[in-house]
Amino acid sequence: MSDKREAILDAALALFVERGFWGTAVPEIADRAGVGAGTIYRYFDSKEALVNAIYRGQKMRFSAGVLDDFPASANTREQFRTIWMRMARFASANVPAFIFLELHHHASYLDAESRAVEQRMLDIITAVVTAAQARRELKAGDPRLLMGLVLGAFIGVIRSCLDVGQTPADADWAFAEQCIWEAIRS
Repeated sequence: MSDKREAILDAALALFVERGFWGTAVPEIADRAGVGAGTIYRYFDSKEALVNAIYRGQKMRFSAGVLDDFPASANTREQFRTIWMRMARFASANVPAFIFLELHHHASYLDAESRAVEQRMLDIITAVVTAAQARRELKAGDPRLLMGLVLGAFIGVIRSCLDVGQTPADADWAFAEQCIWEAIRS
């Protein structure tokens, strides 16, 4: 990847987090990246193409960080802890990227390819949840609701710490993980 393209992606991610997609103009991205506005269009057809490239790239990094070498043969408790702590590691090490993913998760400008990247991760985690429910290790019910409960709590941990200018500590993540496990286990 070229240095200019990387600078554009980094600048756009930061500005989209600070100002949102609609509040960010292409010339602002160019200024932050140290390139001319026309240079952006050499790499991306539109601002929508740029935000989708960022979304896909960050979502694939997040998915890889969470799911690569997933302990499929481990018990449900260990699988949950692994997913939670890997999500925590990514979010703590990549706060702007995680915020970006959350801000743009349901955006109308995400294209089918971006939505497919998201869906692949959801399909894998849904299969893990469904299998654990079949073994009666997790509460019965719609797997999406259980996953939503987990993700909502996860985001709450991040927000509660960022609101006071801190990144969640390992002890915060471990405490929250234990609480959420107690909420979803059978």
